[in-house]
Amino acid sequence: MNYKIALIKGDGIGPEVVGEAVKVMDTIGAKFGHTFEYADILMGGCAIDQVGKSYPEGTAEQCKTCDAVLLGAVGGPKWGHSTDPDKRPETALLSIRKDLGLYANLRPAALRPALADACPLKKETADKGIDLMMVRELTGGIYFGKKDRYQTEDRGEEASDLLAYSEKEIERIGRRAFELAQLRSKKLASVDKANVLESSRLWRQVMHRLKEEYPDVAYEDVLVDNAAMQLVKDPAQFDVVVTENMFGDILSDEASMITGSIGLLPSASIGDTAPGLYEPIHGSAPDIAGQDKANPIATILSVAMMFRYSFKLPDEAAAIEQAVDAVLAQGWRTADIAKAGEDTVGTLKMGELIRENLKKI
Repeated sequence: MNYKIALIKGDGIGPEVVGEAVKVMDTIGAKFGHTFEYADILMGGCAIDQVGKSYPEGTAEQCKTCDAVLLGAVGGPKWGHSTDPDKRPETALLSIRKDLGLYANLRPAALRPALADACPLKKETADKGIDLMMVRELTGGIYFGKKDRYQTEDRGEEASDLLAYSEKEIERIGRRAFELAQLRSKKLASVDKANVLESSRLWRQVMHRLKEEYPDVAYEDVLVDNAAMQLVKDPAQFDVVVTENMFGDILSDEASMITGSIGLLPSASIGDTAPGLYEPIHGSAPDIAGQDKANPIATILSVAMMFRYSFKLPDEAAAIEQAVDAVLAQGWRTADIAKAGEDTVGTLKMGELIRENLKKI
């Protein structure tokens, strides 16, 4: 099969980690008989520098001609102070998700066996294992609601952000979560704040209606504050966790940190028809950009998610994951996951080691 991949290399370490991921894709192609065509697309801070806006005209249209999108990282302090939305890299991320209809963000948080001692939780908690999937609604809620700032007579300036969800938005992310749960351990936790928020009460109402259609899935409601506590107390109790945009933004970052390193974790943003967008959850790390220090594993594992969810190639995805685990089991580390005094390798060497192990699988 031939696949066309849009590459948004972005800013900071983005070009470096995407470069290693592309080499892994080509290795997979040679091993399994696929070919890949790549289209470079400008977006983020580098786009501001070149064309004056972070999200150039036609970006989404270019992506729609491809089978999937791989993104490195966008943003950095260089562009963080502009009040012009066109000159903020974050605007590009929100825009491309909306324009491609990528309403479901999937963030796996798994404690890889070779790095179990990097988990910041108690050993007895880590020993139970961590392997959960955060499903975050990505194109609704407070991040996309109406925003306003205005002067009051007696309280100074005031600002507001509207948190709104429709039944349709909740149902489509809910179905996606139930279907994922069916493919995993048939457990689903829905996180909301239904004791306070009307939007959460609608969320819970829709989820309760949906659960009747999936009787094989063990379902529970969890208030967001309790979910935050349980993630550090006993993360092994969770498998698939679904929630709204802002709660998911916060909880998925929490879940990522209990695995020991943000540099290992991939993500997928998917919709019903448009190409999925795959990216590491780490930032652009401009302080180490261009120094061969970045960990490419999260981007490489994002490619594994691309193969699994966009291309329906589970064997290819599993091969990448096995190669990553083999390299880690052999003791190879980049600086971000190394213990004090351990030898480290750079971006290029880590990518090379993963490709070498991939060829042996």
